[in-house]
Amino acid sequence: MRRVVVTGMGAVSPFGIGVKVLFESLLAQRSSVRYVPELAKITGLRTRVAAVVPAVDSKEIPRKYRRSMSNMSIYATFASQEAVSQGGATEKELRGGNTGVAIGSTVGSPIATHEFYEEFLPTRSIDKTRATFFFQIMNHSCASNVAQVFGITGRILAPSAACSTGCQAIGYGYEMIAWGKQERMLCGGADEFHPLTAATFDIINASSAKYNDRPTETPRPFDRDRDGVVCAEGAGILLLESLDSAKRRNAPIAAEVMGFATVSDPANLADPSAGSIETCIRKALTEASIQQNEIDYINAHATGTILGDIAESEAVGRVFGGKTPTSSLKGHFGHTMAASGAIETIATILMMQKGILIPTLNLDNVDPLCDNIFHFKNCMEKPIRTVLKNNFALGGIDSCLILRRYEND
Repeated sequence: MRRVVVTGMGAVSPFGIGVKVLFESLLAQRSSVRYVPELAKITGLRTRVAAVVPAVDSKEIPRKYRRSMSNMSIYATFASQEAVSQGGATEKELRGGNTGVAIGSTVGSPIATHEFYEEFLPTRSIDKTRATFFFQIMNHSCASNVAQVFGITGRILAPSAACSTGCQAIGYGYEMIAWGKQERMLCGGADEFHPLTAATFDIINASSAKYNDRPTETPRPFDRDRDGVVCAEGAGILLLESLDSAKRRNAPIAAEVMGFATVSDPANLADPSAGSIETCIRKALTEASIQQNEIDYINAHATGTILGDIAESEAVGRVFGGKTPTSSLKGHFGHTMAASGAIETIATILMMQKGILIPTLNLDNVDPLCDNIFHFKNCMEKPIRTVLKNNFALGGIDSCLILRRYEND
């Protein structure tokens, strides 16, 4: 298998467009969660908070591409442009057949779907349906739209595994390159916020509702007073390529992908299992040929749900024995769904590069049931060579990535 490295990164987050604003906001311990008035218009919905992307100028994307895009594809395109620019990939390299795409979303555009049914149901007519509607709601909308903008002719993957999507997309892209099927892959995830996204978690009693009047105090991963998920939106994209390709191009190397694992947990569609999470972590370590004591930091999935945080804490505690610094970034910008694995991987790589670890925001009182891992409450300067990134999804889909600082060995 070939070695695979990260040469470019791009992000659109609730803090705005760009990797720089994302990391600066995290270092400053800012929260992007806010009160969203439109949530109050839905009968029965208890949560009123979310983390949404500030207004972006979609007209920067040519109309011939933009007209088939929903918000999530727009976010994915902006993030891809940043990743491509950072990685220095040329038009010839993107169009030559050796570059592919692995970008997923939870579902197709919920906003476009809503608008369609608002028109269709009262009239039972499709007279007003735009010709571009399907291209916004198809499950591979983000991947296809990005491929169209950049003229990419290689393989297209569009994993859809809810909260594990972004992590899986990076993992599958890594495998495509490691196995010699592609030289480069644009990988990641994107999602757009819609009130029904929040309602999905509200219905299963997994959304945060206690802090509607104090939005920046939620979510609270691992905290004794946590009460659930805060939904968010955005996109994270990484340009992966073979080490040989990166060296030939003299491309900047941000990190090396060492291993990836994803497993199914058939025990329960909604409730995570510590045993399954532990299995996934151990598989990733084995693939990376890494020992537990070599991991310097764990970026947890931890969304702030009661059962999810406990299960992840238990699994991490079993594998690492409470010795490895662990934090979640959901307290800063909520749960960006399909984008979370990619945005958080980007932030983790930046922590590794800068030698500084960002703590879990809103973790004031650690839940005793989550106290078997190494929590820290302030930014921590520390040499970081190897990291573990966790993501777990409804439907029983667990995924883990292992990355390390690139070493020319």
